[in-house]
Amino acid sequence: MTNYRPDDQSGYTDIQDRTWFDALLPGWSLPYTRLMRLDRPIGAYLLFIPGLWGVLLASIQTEGAGLARALWIIALLFAGSVIMRGAGCVINDMWDRDLDRQVERTAGRPLASGAIRLREAFVFLALLLGLGLLILVQMKPLGIALGVLSLVPVILYPLAKRVTDFPQAVLGLTFNFGALIGWAAIAGSLSAPMILLYLGCIAWTFGYDTVYAHQDKSDDAIIGVRSTALAFGTNSKTAITLSYAVAAILWSTSLLLVTRDTALYVGLAGMLMVAVRMIWTLYRTDLDNPAACLKTFKGEQWTGWILGLVLALAWILDLILA
Repeated sequence: MTNYRPDDQSGYTDIQDRTWFDALLPGWSLPYTRLMRLDRPIGAYLLFIPGLWGVLLASIQTEGAGLARALWIIALLFAGSVIMRGAGCVINDMWDRDLDRQVERTAGRPLASGAIRLREAFVFLALLLGLGLLILVQMKPLGIALGVLSLVPVILYPLAKRVTDFPQAVLGLTFNFGALIGWAAIAGSLSAPMILLYLGCIAWTFGYDTVYAHQDKSDDAIIGVRSTALAFGTNSKTAITLSYAVAAILWSTSLLLVTRDTALYVGLAGMLMVAVRMIWTLYRTDLDNPAACLKTFKGEQWTGWILGLVLALAWILDLILA
């Protein structure tokens, strides 16, 4: 293994030379923590948030859903999000190691730089998938089936940027299985609100990942990588606004189907608040400024946390007013 030093030369990257956990872990682990993006947890948060929403909405809908069960599933989903996001990054970097060498922001990734060999990455991926399986088997049967199914788009996603102008749509399909798994872990069955939540999360991901894709559009155009940032060009803000509006409508419809009265009004007010926040933040972002794109992308976690708090409040009110 070659010596590894993170690539922190780009002015808009969030790669850090050292993080707090680097002081706790042995030096040989640094390339592996970077390979699974443990130093940049935003992806794990965005992977976890749809699952959090799924648990909360399913708890509102499911009579007798217990707080202890919901908290346990939320904890499992958080751990699973960190692990499976890491696994997804390993798979992505295996596919993209040659492309990554040609992009300034990604040239220092462990596989692209040679800090980790492909064989070592395979072993590490097997370890992460094994840990993910240990978490998955604690779900209900439908949740387990959905978790296994989610591996298909995870493996195929890196190909999307090579064959379609809309890899962000494929990422949406991939990244939001947590909404289905979280819902199934509580309710144990499929339902219309569950599907609406998932579809809304796909639209949300399509929007924020289009913002993210604008960071690399110059390099992508040169090396032939396709993205919605390039496909939409100067119309990107309009396309992202539409995707956010669709997300808010689908989420609101899901909420309409599972709650009522005061809890419903609180939930809908929260939906309106996050929709306004998403669009307002978008229109303040210069999509030709990579640093601004990264900041806006990372800021979308607040859409998730705010809406999560609103849904938790709606659940509490639903229990009180039942």
